[in-house]
Amino acid sequence: MSKDLYKILGVNKSASQADIKKAYRRLAMKHHPDRAGDDADAQEKFKEAKMAYEILKDERKRQMYDQYGFDAVSGQNGGGHGGFGGGFQGDVGDIFGDIFSDIFGGGRRGARSAGPQRGHDMQVELSIELEEAINGLEKEITLPTMATCKPCHGSGSKDGEKSTCQTCGGIGQVRMQQGMFSVQQTCPDCRGQGSTISNPCGHCGGQGRRQENSQLKVNIPAGVDEGDRIRLTGKGEAGPQGGPAGDLYVDIRVKPHDIFTRKGDDLLCEIPVDFATACLGGELNVPTLSGAVKLKVPPETQSGKQFRVRGKGVQSVRSHSQGDLFCKVHVETPVNLNHEQKDILKSFDESLKKGGDKNNPRRKGWFDNVKSFLDKVTS
Repeated sequence: MSKDLYKILGVNKSASQADIKKAYRRLAMKHHPDRAGDDADAQEKFKEAKMAYEILKDERKRQMYDQYGFDAVSGQNGGGHGGFGGGFQGDVGDIFGDIFSDIFGGGRRGARSAGPQRGHDMQVELSIELEEAINGLEKEITLPTMATCKPCHGSGSKDGEKSTCQTCGGIGQVRMQQGMFSVQQTCPDCRGQGSTISNPCGHCGGQGRRQENSQLKVNIPAGVDEGDRIRLTGKGEAGPQGGPAGDLYVDIRVKPHDIFTRKGDDLLCEIPVDFATACLGGELNVPTLSGAVKLKVPPETQSGKQFRVRGKGVQSVRSHSQGDLFCKVHVETPVNLNHEQKDILKSFDESLKKGGDKNNPRRKGWFDNVKSFLDKVTS
């Protein structure tokens, strides 16, 4: 007898194992007896799909089939191509367990193991000042969490006694029959714990944990930045029935600062400079994290000019490198001028005009570009 196993599954000879498994699942779902009923043709296709998959999923059998044909592997397939008796009946639940576990609500891979379970991880956002992020600190936080019940020490039992679950025999799982399939599910009585409590704790209702406001001290290392995450092992929710606690993740949020903006390990700030200092030059007191420093402003400094103060940024939390401070100059136009000041400026402006464009080179270049652009538009 000769059979094209790839054609049965509807895949190419070069199909991957994932493609073969996917095709097999599709056919098994379509032609399964629970759906097809007494349809003889569907039953035959179901058996053929199972046979083809059993051979092609085994790399050794697949290689023999590709080289020598179906006859070389037909005798190695358990119950062979026979009916639903023999070897096929006995292992059908194992063969399709991963396919139907999500349909029937259970299965070996999704089963909960008996005994205490680990608690859930928790996440909290912590807002701190820029100075705190840069220098580091210890912060105390309060958060609601499921904590281990102290009166029963997490056992859930008032007297500390537990009994083996009579439904599952302490396994935490029960086997349910779904037609021709045997499906394993979490025990409905002990909920997978494998034991029951006859005298539950009055403080936690037998859960072994209760809602509390927990106070924790979080050590914030120097140099943390917006979006950094700190993990506190074992500070999350307590596990049910005395299980270990999960972890707590603290996400750092840095509040906006009045002076500085952080970019990586560098700090940026904008400094207003009066008109006279920008023209004649001078010195400015510039704030840094360690106090004020002198910054020399050269004559004829333009608005937007940026100065770099090395080593006055942030020390990285991940290395010992120190960032820099970048100071951007903003030349401030004087306001609220009196008559004397206005007269002085008028005289000053007339003096500049006498010198032509040598005092305003950028203005001349800009107006030349504007004139050229307008000539093109209007021509």
